Amino acid sequence: MRLKRFVANRTLFNATGEKNRRFVVGAGRGGSRLLATGLATIIGGSISPSLLAAPQAPQQSVEQSVEASGQMQHEVGLPTALAALVEEAEKNDPTILAAERAARAARFVAPQVSTLPDPQFTLQQLSVGSPRPFAGYTNSDFSYIGLGASQQLPYPGKLKLRGEVADRDADAARVHVDVVLQDEIEMLKTTYFRLAYLQQTLGTIQRNATLLQQVEQQAEAHYSAGMGNQQDVLKAQLERTKILREISMHHQLVGEAQAELKRILRRPQDSPDIIAEPVAATFLRYTASELLDRVREQNPNIHENAAMVERNQTAVELAQKEFRPDFGVSYMYENTDRKFPDYYELSFSVNFPRRKPRQAALAQAQVNVERAQADLDTQLQTALAEVQKQYVMVKTSEEQLLIYRDGLIPQAEATIQAGLASYQSNREDFETLFSSFMDVLSLNLEYQQTILDHETALAHIERLTGVTLP
Repeated sequence: MRLKRFVANRTLFNATGEKNRRFVVGAGRGGSRLLATGLATIIGGSISPSLLAAPQAPQQSVEQSVEASGQMQHEVGLPTALAALVEEAEKNDPTILAAERAARAARFVAPQVSTLPDPQFTLQQLSVGSPRPFAGYTNSDFSYIGLGASQQLPYPGKLKLRGEVADRDADAARVHVDVVLQDEIEMLKTTYFRLAYLQQTLGTIQRNATLLQQVEQQAEAHYSAGMGNQQDVLKAQLERTKILREISMHHQLVGEAQAELKRILRRPQDSPDIIAEPVAATFLRYTASELLDRVREQNPNIHENAAMVERNQTAVELAQKEFRPDFGVSYMYENTDRKFPDYYELSFSVNFPRRKPRQAALAQAQVNVERAQADLDTQLQTALAEVQKQYVMVKTSEEQLLIYRDGLIPQAEATIQAGLASYQSNREDFETLFSSFMDVLSLNLEYQQTILDHETALAHIERLTGVTLP
């Protein structure tokens, strides 16, 4: 399964034509409700009408629209731990339940195919001299009433092999339950992490909106004092509107994530929304070699392919057995009138299988073994390569998280605070101050995105290796 990135780089153009890079939430599978508690912080700052030539009705309309969207969300509840949701999904996920029932049904196939065919019982009446029932029964020793039974007998070993093929199918179905289970649990975890990411980035956007409000107030003060220009104020106000747009996008993405989580948990779609706990990076303690060994030992897809190899090998044995003939035996008791002796009839039959269809069936079974072995090798190599890629991603993101946390973000925040002081004393221009603000916003969002990528990669490693990571 390929990991999706849920944040896309977008290049935005400001009023002067200069490009500023920033990060906005991109498309993914998931989304629902957004916490609207911080909207007052973002949309609470007022813009002086005397400073703007354009009317403020559109800005107010946007703010009211976003605020109304936030009011449509459910009330905030207590965060739910991921472990509790995993346990709930294992019990309620309809996809997992369907796979379990399919595996349970597969167990009943072997008793059906490994049992002798149904016996046949026959009642006969032979008339002599007339088609009327029992004609000649009292005056002819050819007329009789017969009672018999017959049974088809497959060549010894055929029924056993048919049962073994069915058992191998049941084994594959049972292992497939683990495949479905791990797929759904990975989907649950990645969606949960994405929901936590959306909740955390909302807080980041809100904090940066407060910082932007300070920048806007400084720009207004400079403009009022004749030391700045109206374009600086407009640029800050434009950025506030873009933040409102990002909040609106959060509403959509969180709503989609909620819908996916409720599907996995089999909860009603109109039930209270799920609140994710804050996600912090979990550093990986396994080496690459240890993870690769776990893939060979515990990957459910590899186990499923191995079960299919065994199943097809047994099918080859059965196809070879089908060249052998089957048998039939029947016995008939024929009763005549008491003055004539009774008849006793025993019959034995043998069928001679045609070789051409049996040879084709054997060739097909042998090719299926080769195909299953190729699928097994492909699955193994794909899983090993995917684990190695995810391992590299995890280790790289761990290094980046330290750089963001201990270096880039503190430096950017110190720069913007120093820039505010310098701009207030007219020792720094607005473009430099605004660029510092964009750095703070971008780096904070990049940091949250790196945490999301890190935890999503760990969830995929868990899926591929069968290891539960702390």
